Amino acid sequence: MLDSSARTIRDDIAAGNVSAVDVCRTFLERIDAVNPSLNAFNLVAADRALARAAEIDRQRAHGVSAGPLMGVPVAVKDNLCVRGMRTTASSRILERFVPPYDATAVERIEAAGAVIVGKTSCDEFAMGSSNENSAYGPVCNPWALDRAPGGSSGGSAAAVAARCAPLALGSDTGGSIRQPAAFCGVVGLKPTYGRVSRYGLLAFASSLDQIGPICGTVSDAALALGVLAGPDPADATSSPRPVPDFTAALTGDITGLRIGVPRAFVAEGVDDRVRSAFDEALDTLRRAGARLVDIELPHAKYAIPVYYLVATAEASSNLARYDGVRYGHRTADDGRLELQDMYRRTRDEGFGAEVKRRIMLGTYVLSAGYYDAFYLKAQQVRTLLRQDYDAVFEKTDVVAMPTTPTPPFRLGEKTDDPLQMYLADVFTVSANLVGLPAISVPCGFATETDGAAPQRLPVGLQLTGRLFDEATLLNAADAYERLTDWHVQRPG
Repeated sequence: MLDSSARTIRDDIAAGNVSAVDVCRTFLERIDAVNPSLNAFNLVAADRALARAAEIDRQRAHGVSAGPLMGVPVAVKDNLCVRGMRTTASSRILERFVPPYDATAVERIEAAGAVIVGKTSCDEFAMGSSNENSAYGPVCNPWALDRAPGGSSGGSAAAVAARCAPLALGSDTGGSIRQPAAFCGVVGLKPTYGRVSRYGLLAFASSLDQIGPICGTVSDAALALGVLAGPDPADATSSPRPVPDFTAALTGDITGLRIGVPRAFVAEGVDDRVRSAFDEALDTLRRAGARLVDIELPHAKYAIPVYYLVATAEASSNLARYDGVRYGHRTADDGRLELQDMYRRTRDEGFGAEVKRRIMLGTYVLSAGYYDAFYLKAQQVRTLLRQDYDAVFEKTDVVAMPTTPTPPFRLGEKTDDPLQMYLADVFTVSANLVGLPAISVPCGFATETDGAAPQRLPVGLQLTGRLFDEATLLNAADAYERLTDWHVQRPG
């Protein structure tokens, strides 16, 4: 059961081959067994999950279908609100926050029959690429416990890779679904901006954030997206576009599919083992009938600085609400503190180093005298990047790149060098800046022999599609997955 896909689990429960309670108990036992080594969960909701599973079994016994995720255990990133369940964004400033409402994404997966088993760790307020910025300790990669699982949705990716849940929800602001999916050898999908409601997601950068699934197969990603997608009156940025049947798009046929490859952009700074896996993935797609097209993305080299100006500016604004007045942590106060001192001490105690760094950077670029020089210019280059992709998609259907320039790095390896950490997202941030859908699928392993025993470290292939064309993107990824067995390999 632990190796089963979400679709298979749903079908077995619907057919009466297994009960939702037995499925839930199996995954909860798995979490108990492996989470002490991984630290993937901030909270395990065993009682709530078993009660929900029992309710689903009662519904099935009375002939009521509980939906497309009937009885499927789901882990939820800890920056998504779940009513009555502590939601911290892995930050001390929210360590006692219990939301009185559900995020729309949470509401939709539960309406589809999902069973939420717990909240997964993340970089604090989703700011990071290694899951080392959590106030509750780093998450370890299931493939090698001394390696980072990626971030910021590292807990969700590690949980799926370790078979603690067949499906998890993450959020992606600059690669935070795809990069950890690549590092943990699973599938991660960032939908088009606006395809999935952001209501109930603790905001980092509102023009970049997007919620999406992390799972073991592309088919499960298509299934989950069908549940999550659609307009929401609670989120003005959600799109009113109709939601297609994403699972029906998985034909396995990519004959004639045009795949753009920005060879100049991926020529530098890529680990040789990652490059080899990427080249082999391109050959697999070509042999399946796809046509490789050389493309240029002339402004992609500016994506990292643009991202870290836009994202930090929005973070500075969004995180101003955490001041100790309405909710969240408040510094000890005997009534003699001035208001500004209370603000200062509350935020100093509640936020970690990376969040403080980004707030200060964002406040700086928005300040008088620097707005035009930094923030405005970054938005102008963002427009140029959008135009690059518009031109590319006139002659291609998807764009292929490695998800990350390196295999998973060691925990602690980049924490003292923020710039090197930021460069881990060099291939992922563009999709967020432009709003495009993108997916990471496993495409091989890099062997590391420096330690006492050889380590197999996952490598990911990233495919990026046109706005709101997740159907083509998912079909291309599914076709690749059918031709390879990377996605069925398991960590030790």
